[in-house]
Amino acid sequence: MRSIPKDPLFSLIKSLSKSEKRTFRLYATRLQSAGEGVTEQRKFLQLFDALDKMADYQEELLFKKLDDSIHKKHLPNLKRHLYKQIMISLRLVYIQKNIDIEIREQIDFARILYGKGMYMQALKLLERIKSIATEHHQDILHLEVLEFQKLIEARHITRSRKVKGKMENLLAESSLRSHVTHANSLLFNFNIQVHGWYIQHGHARSATEIKALNDFWQENQPAAIEGRTLTFFEKANLYQARMWYYYILLDMPQCMQQAVEWVNLFADNQPMREKDPDLYMRSLYYLLTALYFLKNKTTFEQYLLEFETFVDTHQENLNANSRTIAFVYLNLSKINNHLIKGQFEAGVQQINAIQQELAAYEQYSDIHRTLLFYYKFAYLHFACGNYDRALDYLNEIILLKHGYLREDLHHNARLLYLICHYEMGNYDLLQYHISSVQRAFAQSKDLSRVQLLTFQLLKKLSSLPPSGARPVLEAFQQRIVELAVQPQEQKALLYLDLVAWVGSRLANSTLKDWWRPTQ
Repeated sequence: MRSIPKDPLFSLIKSLSKSEKRTFRLYATRLQSAGEGVTEQRKFLQLFDALDKMADYQEELLFKKLDDSIHKKHLPNLKRHLYKQIMISLRLVYIQKNIDIEIREQIDFARILYGKGMYMQALKLLERIKSIATEHHQDILHLEVLEFQKLIEARHITRSRKVKGKMENLLAESSLRSHVTHANSLLFNFNIQVHGWYIQHGHARSATEIKALNDFWQENQPAAIEGRTLTFFEKANLYQARMWYYYILLDMPQCMQQAVEWVNLFADNQPMREKDPDLYMRSLYYLLTALYFLKNKTTFEQYLLEFETFVDTHQENLNANSRTIAFVYLNLSKINNHLIKGQFEAGVQQINAIQQELAAYEQYSDIHRTLLFYYKFAYLHFACGNYDRALDYLNEIILLKHGYLREDLHHNARLLYLICHYEMGNYDLLQYHISSVQRAFAQSKDLSRVQLLTFQLLKKLSSLPPSGARPVLEAFQQRIVELAVQPQEQKALLYLDLVAWVGSRLANSTLKDWWRPTQ
């Protein structure tokens, strides 16, 4: 995996597109014509060019590319200046694409007008901005506009006093928007808290854990949302919180239903797809994840097509962060589509293309997403009987030294690693690795019964001759089928289909060949 550049300026320059670099150069030329010293302008452009041409940030190499007029002691200030100028030029680009940046600029213009004593013009501008903020569900900026309007009305004698009901309407609107903004903030907090509960505690498996979750839900659910119609973002946060709640309970039908409500929110507010594509793509991804869990192939295909169509249609208008989200979520969903249908060879054929793009997105995505790709790559190769290639990807997960890795992914990777060695007949290596897996599992707080039984099976198989494996595998298969009806065990089987693996093993076949006649 690629190392992430540590220098902020270098990372920023490397993130620029060709058009953004062209815009910056035009902006820098305007600075020179506007009176900035030629020497200073030449220096930060020279620094920009030098960093742009470097593959990796190396300060000693950087000084060799710069002329003698740039001394080492001046470099920090010059880098800060260049960083600021790049950000200003980027703001000029994104003000046409991000409505919140445009609204903030207009608020700044109103403040400048007010500072010059032109408060009637400031009020007129604020009134126009307010309608834009309302239309685009920018609640916080809407409130900021209202507060500025109130400030001007309170300090100056304006014509508003002569318009019947205008001040009363302004105050009522401010009061309502304050309430909405506060309620939305509480719901946003609640959404994060529920998600945080899952990160900290995992799934609620016992009666005690379910009670603790329900107590937490009742104590933290905001009461400020009752008695009125919720705004777009209030609904979005509420649906997400409910989705996480049911996911923690592993009530996947209800989890799916909340994700459907979240996606339908965009169907009822179509312009919000373009205005907040990240939230829309997240809603589709989590709905697809729930459908994958439920193995609902038909509906999965329907929403996957909706996801693909949106990305293809809006690719050019997505910013770097949105393109990263689109790449990660869409490609994970495409792989899941192959897995849910047993199209393992088709999935393997997509790996190279995904992996080449993954290298470009790694520095903008968390390590867990990258390793989730690697696990799915490993599973596709495993299903096709390419055990060596599967082990290559699993080693990337198992040997991770830095970064957070979700526990269930780590457990499944460890078990699949042992299974690959067993399939290859590496019984000595299998016995060697079993002890390290046993130590890792002993420290786990979230090990499923399926995972524990699988480890015990592999431990037993490692000491048996191949001729004695069949009755052990048959007994294991029967036990796993019995456990598979329990929601808490279904998740482990979702990412490591042990029923299918044992079936293929008993048939002396690879998973892909066994899948065709049985599915």
